Amino acid sequence: MNLFQQTLERKNNSGIPPIWFMRQAGRYHSHYQNLRKTHSFLDVCKKPEVSVEAALGPVQDFDYDAAILFSDILFPLEAMGIELDFNPAPHLGHLLHSVSDLKYYQTAKDPRSYFKFQADALRLLKQKLPTEKGLIGFVGGPLTIYQFAVSGSGKNEGPIPGIESSRFSGFMEKLIPLLIENMLVQAEAGIDCIAILDSCAGKISKQDYWDIYLPYLSRLICAFKGQMPHIQLVYYSKGTHAEYWDCLAGLPIDGLGIDHTNNLAKTLKDYGTRYAIQGNIDPEWMRLPWAQLKPKLETVFAEVKALPQECRKGWICGLGHGILPDVPEANVKQFVTLVREFFGR
Repeated sequence: MNLFQQTLERKNNSGIPPIWFMRQAGRYHSHYQNLRKTHSFLDVCKKPEVSVEAALGPVQDFDYDAAILFSDILFPLEAMGIELDFNPAPHLGHLLHSVSDLKYYQTAKDPRSYFKFQADALRLLKQKLPTEKGLIGFVGGPLTIYQFAVSGSGKNEGPIPGIESSRFSGFMEKLIPLLIENMLVQAEAGIDCIAILDSCAGKISKQDYWDIYLPYLSRLICAFKGQMPHIQLVYYSKGTHAEYWDCLAGLPIDGLGIDHTNNLAKTLKDYGTRYAIQGNIDPEWMRLPWAQLKPKLETVFAEVKALPQECRKGWICGLGHGILPDVPEANVKQFVTLVREFFGR
């Protein structure tokens, strides 16, 4: 197993955590900017050779320990018959304003054929990726995809509307089987791990999360792991904390992705012997001049290093959410170097 796989199984005895940033292939990176000069965002996602070039670029330039499929969480909506475009923000041809709009969200007739572009990209990426690097697939969390279907964006302030209604339950009944197929297609293409990225999870109360949402999330996770028990599964939920994570007890989840509002050392101490933990440096920090960023990182790293080794055998070092577009590339290179030097001492 490579270091990333070992860490997902909480068997990393090296002391040095693997590094993976969400959105590590993106606008901050000159390699990606150059790709976009000749390719649309949809081209980068849907043309396997271009998708692979986008995914490999940051691994080659910054030496991250894993590559992640370059794609988008909203393609399941297109598979359901909804027009999808990016200009540059996502645009959906029909929003889910009411239960009557469910008629526009069809049950995908041939999901495996639709998601073939992701499988082709992953197979090609696996061929080109050095064996010491991990390979990650992903889907959006069901709640997060619902938020986009309702509002066209994941950034809306306030609670997510209608989760107690038949609009939500009807959408989930159509979406969950599709997401299961999406995850299986990626798993069969040779990934080491799949991430469920639920960036809107914290927009509902813990009670609603438990009572309304968790049954659907559980169905998704259990169905996938029932067929692919050897594929590690990481669940990332933004805006959540321990009360939400405790709802997940008993589910076959291998790793938790946590955001920067949670104390990393405490999370590793409390949950690091149960789950791999991915995260969680504040993405805003990465914009700082290195002279200001370095001591902030060293403070966090010192707290982590002081923990018993058992608590950090499953730590994947990363950010609390995606890397921001205006982060200097030099900061990323120095971040990676610092992590390996600090924990290698």
